[in-house]
Amino acid sequence: MQKRVCDDSGLVAATAGARASGTQPLWLNSTHGSASIEVMSDPAGTATITNKICPSAALAQRLASLPRPLVFTNGVFDVLHRGHVLYLAQARALGASLLVALNTDASARRLGKGPDRPLNNEADRAVVMAALGSTSLVTWFDEDTPLELITLIRPDILVKGGDYDMTKLAETRVLESYGGRALALPFVDGYSTTALMKKARHEG
Repeated sequence: MQKRVCDDSGLVAATAGARASGTQPLWLNSTHGSASIEVMSDPAGTATITNKICPSAALAQRLASLPRPLVFTNGVFDVLHRGHVLYLAQARALGASLLVALNTDASARRLGKGPDRPLNNEADRAVVMAALGSTSLVTWFDEDTPLELITLIRPDILVKGGDYDMTKLAETRVLESYGGRALALPFVDGYSTTALMKKARHEG
C-alpha cells in the first residue's frame, strides 16, 4: 500500500498512475487543497468513482464513448444537498449521459460567494459529484463561465438551475448554432448551500 499527497492539479495524474500500476486510488480526506490518497488494490466502488473524473483536455476521447444525447450542466456544488441531487437527477433524465463541469477553486472564488468559499476544494467536490449515480463524467473549468468548454465539447442539451433567462446566455447561442437546446430547471425550494452555512453559523 502506498500513500500519496497531491494538490488538486495532481488529482487526475495520481489516478492515472495508480491505474497504470494496477491499483485504484481512494480519497480519504482533504485539507486546504491537498488530497490525501491511499492506493489500495481495487477497493470496492472506488474505480467506479475515479473513472468518472476527467480533465478537460481528455474529454473529447471520453465523451466519444458516452451515449447521446449528452446533457451538460455546471456549478460549484460546494456542499451537496437534496436540492442538488434532485436537480442533477432531473438533468440526467433529459438525455442519455450527464457531464458536470465544476468551477475550479479559483473560478469559484471569483463568483463572490464569500471569502471562505468554496468550503470543499475542487478535488473533493469532484469525488463527491462522481459518486452520484446521475453523473456520467465530471470535469473542471477555470474560466468565469463554461462557454469555452461548451464550445469545445458541443453537448446536445445545456441545463441550468434556477430562474435563468436562457435566451440571454452566450452559452445558449452556442448550442442553438448547431441545433442543441438550453433550458432551466427550477431549484428545489428551501435548499441552498448559502442557507445551510447561515444555519450552521447561527446554531454553532
